[in-house]
Amino acid sequence: MRILVTGGAGFIGSNLVDRLLADGHEVIVVDDLSSGGNRAARAEFHELDVRDPALAEAVGGAEVICHLAAQISVRNSVTDPLNDARVNIEGTLNVLEAARKGNVRKVVFASSVARYGRPPVIPVPGDTPARPMSPYAASKVSAEAYLSAYQGLYGIEYTTLVLSNVFGPRQSPGGEAGVVAIFTDALLGGRPTVLFGDGSQTRDYVYVDDVVDAFTRACGPRGNGGTFNIGTGVQTSDRALHGLIAAAAGVPDAPDLAPARLGDLPAMAVDPVPAFEGLGWQPGHDLASALKLTVDWVRNSQ
Repeated sequence: MRILVTGGAGFIGSNLVDRLLADGHEVIVVDDLSSGGNRAARAEFHELDVRDPALAEAVGGAEVICHLAAQISVRNSVTDPLNDARVNIEGTLNVLEAARKGNVRKVVFASSVARYGRPPVIPVPGDTPARPMSPYAASKVSAEAYLSAYQGLYGIEYTTLVLSNVFGPRQSPGGEAGVVAIFTDALLGGRPTVLFGDGSQTRDYVYVDDVVDAFTRACGPRGNGGTFNIGTGVQTSDRALHGLIAAAAGVPDAPDLAPARLGDLPAMAVDPVPAFEGLGWQPGHDLASALKLTVDWVRNSQ
């Protein structure tokens, strides 16, 4: 299969490209390299902004587009909502136009748990309505609506993957979503770490290889028109996460504490069962072993 990956030089995207190449697919990568990049030697590469009309030419006979390119910072979306909309909404529309012109069969879209806002039930069921509470979340939900519209108008299939907190090799410690990378980088470097509040805030951490597996499954005929939570359903507190990373790194578990940040969710986890029913997907790594793999990768990369 010939597959185009937008954001294919990024954290999740580059891991996905490696998996697709290993599985024998032809891969086209589109990335503007604005956040650095990890380029696979055997992939066809186009340095393009996802909004560039030249994207239609880059499609080049692709059967599937995995759309991961995005503005991913919630805080940046609040300070500059117009840029967030241009990248995440206009960019997705440009992807869909390229798919239409190139007779692409399917688009697999990376959405976010931010779409749920403050959900009433945790783990969040797969049929929970979207309730975006930031421009970033609103842009993701808007993009999902365009996917549905293009399916109805032009028959382009789609699958939306709602990603929880993804971690693993190649994640930048500079991003706001990369708390595992932030803790790992600081602990291995002998620098102080900080927990906000009392450390009881929880998140659902899913290893990047498992996320990549969900994308590969969604590239096939399963999951058409579906929206699936990609997470573990397990809540892990900030304090427990820090302890696991410190143990994997072999360093003291002694974070500093800082006041809680305004607007941070107290808890989040998603129900992955519908993804098993619709895609045959389930997480394959437990948190402790996946954190050990991540810490070892960072250590060996320094």
